[in-house]
Parts: sequence; C-alpha cells; structure tokens
Amino acid sequence: RGGGPPPPPNPYRYVYSWHCPDGPGFSCPLLVDTTGAYFRRDGIAGNYLGGMSPPEEEEPDPGDLSVDDDFFRERVWPRLARRVPAFASLRPRGAWAGYYDHNAFDRNGVLGPHPKLENLFLAAGFSGHGLQHAPAAGRAVAELVVRGRYESLDLGRLGWRRLAEGERLEEDGV
Repeated sequence: RGGGPPPPPNPYRYVYSWHCPDGPGFSCPLLVDTTGAYFRRDGIAGNYLGGMSPPEEEEPDPGDLSVDDDFFRERVWPRLARRVPAFASLRPRGAWAGYYDHNAFDRNGVLGPHPKLENLFLAAGFSGHGLQHAPAAGRAVAELVVRGRYESLDLGRLGWRRLAEGERLEEDGV
C-alpha cells in the first residue's frame, strides 16, 4: 500500500428506528448480538435505533441510498426479537441509509501523522466506533501535534505503518 490513504468508504448501512415501550431500560448499553444485529436506546420514550450489516456479498449498490425495509422485517427484526422478546411487538418508525466510514484494510481507525505528507494528521475510518473512540483519538492527535508524541495512551498501533507493512489489526466486532 505504500503508506497511501485507505480507500474511500463505499458500502453503506441501513439504520432503523422503532418504538417499543416494554423494551430494555436505561441501563441497557449499545448491544451487538452475536448474529450482528445491534440496537441502542434513542431517548427516554421507548424508542430505539439499530440494524445489521448484510454479508459482504449482499452489500447494496453504494450509488443507491434507498432503504430496504424488507431487510429489517426479514433479517434484522427476527434477530432482535430472539435477543429481546419484547421486540417481537416493536413498531417500526423510520429508517435511513448512509455511508459507513471504515478503513477497508482492517476496519480499524487510522490515527497519527501521514508518513509522507508533513503536517497531516489523520483520525479516520473507525467503522462506527468513531463516537466511542473520539475522546481518545482527539486527545492522541492533540498530543502528537503539541508534544510530538503520545503521552496519555500509546496509540501507535493504529498508525499508518500497519497499512504500509500489510499488518492487519484484527477485531471481530467491527
């Protein structure tokens, strides 16, 4: 790969919203089922957001951002209802499709200075974990810019070197 940037994101995912007043309470975290279906609460009124990625060979055409409601009814909803029986009676509310930023090499973020372009620092491609990783990634980039090194957490393993050397950072949950 020669230290070049990861390919641009092209697959997209559907995100569905539904209402289920008897669903999991406030203490329920983001839950990713072993089948790949996921959900989280959306506010305080019994609303939820969730979805599931299709198998790679079934990825929709990235040029078409229409939502496949059948995918929810046939593939996502049954998995959700097996995990949380109250979801058997959920009421779908809406959905959207959008591009899913990820590093196609190993689906983990790329963080740190670019190996060839001076003064370019990158924090991208966190595969849906961006919000969770943002505080640490932001702090790490700030330390690199101000101090020239990581101080709080050594996030060097997320750097460009692994891409250039073809060493994937594997994580099954992304």
